[in-house]
Amino acid sequence: MERGGKGPFDAIDSLKLTFNHLKIWYTAGMGFFTDAYDLFNITAILIIFGANSLPGFIIAHNPFITGALASSSIASAVIGQLVFGFLGDRVGRKRVYGVEALLMMFGAILSAMSPNIYYLIAFRSIMGIGIGGDYPMSATIMSEYSNTKDRGKLIALVFANQGLGSLAALAVGIGSVIAFPPGIAWRIVALVGAIPAATVIYLRRKTPETPRYSLLVKGDVKEAQRAASFLGADLGNEKVKAETFSLGSFLRKYGLLLLGTTSTWFIVDMALYGTGTYQGVITSSILGPASSLEKAILYAGLPYIIGFFGYFTAVAAMDRLGRKTIQTQGFIMMSIIYGAVVAASIASGTKITGFIIPSWAAMLLYVLSYFFIDFGPNTTTFVIPAEVYPVRYRTTGHGISAAAGKLGAAVTTFLFPELLLSIGVRGILEMLAILSVVGAVITVALVKESKQKSLEEVAEERVQTVTQGT
Repeated sequence: MERGGKGPFDAIDSLKLTFNHLKIWYTAGMGFFTDAYDLFNITAILIIFGANSLPGFIIAHNPFITGALASSSIASAVIGQLVFGFLGDRVGRKRVYGVEALLMMFGAILSAMSPNIYYLIAFRSIMGIGIGGDYPMSATIMSEYSNTKDRGKLIALVFANQGLGSLAALAVGIGSVIAFPPGIAWRIVALVGAIPAATVIYLRRKTPETPRYSLLVKGDVKEAQRAASFLGADLGNEKVKAETFSLGSFLRKYGLLLLGTTSTWFIVDMALYGTGTYQGVITSSILGPASSLEKAILYAGLPYIIGFFGYFTAVAAMDRLGRKTIQTQGFIMMSIIYGAVVAASIASGTKITGFIIPSWAAMLLYVLSYFFIDFGPNTTTFVIPAEVYPVRYRTTGHGISAAAGKLGAAVTTFLFPELLLSIGVRGILEMLAILSVVGAVITVALVKESKQKSLEEVAEERVQTVTQGT
C-alpha cells in the first residue's frame, strides 16, 4: 500500500532524547567545530602575515594572493559538498562518513608544515574538500537519526559547534602570538585544527547506517532494525520502498525549493565569510588600528563572541518558532543593522573616517549583525536542506545547497581585497544590506517550513510498504 507522512519510522520519530542521540551529535558536531576552526583561523593567519614580512608568506600589496589564500579552503569546500553529497545518496551515508574528517586532519597538518604561501594555499584546499564533505554528511545523519520533536534542535546543535570552533580559533590565535614568534605562531594556529577532527574519525566509521537509508533505499530490514535499536527503537518487520525519482522528475517537484535553499545560503555566506575572513579590516575601520597583534586578533574576534550566543538562541527556538520564521527575521535584522552602520558613518571617498555616534556604539551595532546571522540564516540554511528533500536525494540536495553557500563565500572572500579598494567597507555593507532583503523575500516565497513533521511528511515523500517475504 502507499502511505505518506508518518508510518514505518513512528518508533524513531516519537522517541524521547537518548544518550545515543547525543553521541551522534558529538560525532557530527566535532566535525563542525573543526570546520569552523579551520575556516575562521585564516583571519588570525592573515593578520599575522599582514603585520610581518615572513619569508615565503608576504601578502602586503598583493590582493590576488591574499584573496587566493583566504578563499582556498572555501572554494574547495564546494567540491567536497557536491562529491560527498552525491556519494552519500549513491553508496550510503556510512560508507563515506569519516573520510571527510581524515581530509580535514591531514589538510590541517600539511598546512602547518607549508614551506611557502603556495603550498599553504594547496594544503588548505585539501582541507577544504573535507570541510565541504562534512556539511551534507553530518547534517543528514543527524536528521535521519533524530526524533521529530527535537530534530531541528539537534541539527542546529551540530551546527552550533561552529560557534565553539570560531571562539577556539580566536583563543588559539591570541595565545599563539603572545607565546610564540610570528613564524611559529601561525603554524600553531593551523596545526591545532587537526586535533578535533582526529577525535571523531573512529566514531564516524563506527556509526551505523541510518535507519531511513537502510530501509527506504537499500531495502535492508535487518540493518534498519539494528540502526533503530542503536537508539532504543523497534521498527518492526515492514519492508518499505521509497518513491524513486529521475533527475527530471526531482527537479520538477523540488526545483523551486532547491532554488530557495541554494540562493539563501549563497546570500548569507557572502555576508558571513566576506566580512568574517577580513574582520580585522572592518573592525579597525570602526575602532581604529589596534596597538598590538593580539589586540588586532581580539578586535577581529568580537563579532564571533556575539555570534556565539546567536547559535544557541537558534537552537532553543528552532522547534518552537520554526526554521522559516527564524531565517526571515535574521535576514531582515541583518539588513537593518548593515544599513544603520552605514547611516551612522562619515565617509571620505571609499573610506570610513568616523561616526556620528561613539565608535564603541558603532562597533556594538556592527557585531549585532553576527548575532542575527547566527540566530537566523547561517543556522537555518544548514538545518532546512537536511529535512525537506526525499531520502534518495537528501545528501545531494544538502550538498548542492551548501555548495551554493560556499560559492558565495568564495566569491566575496576572493574579491574582498579588490572591493575594499573600489567601494570600501561602507559600500560593502550597503551591498550586504540589499542582499539581505533579497534573502528574506526568497525565504518567504520559496522555503518550506519543516518543524514538527516527519521527514517523509515534510518532503511529501510517498513510500510503498509490503510485509517482508511477500
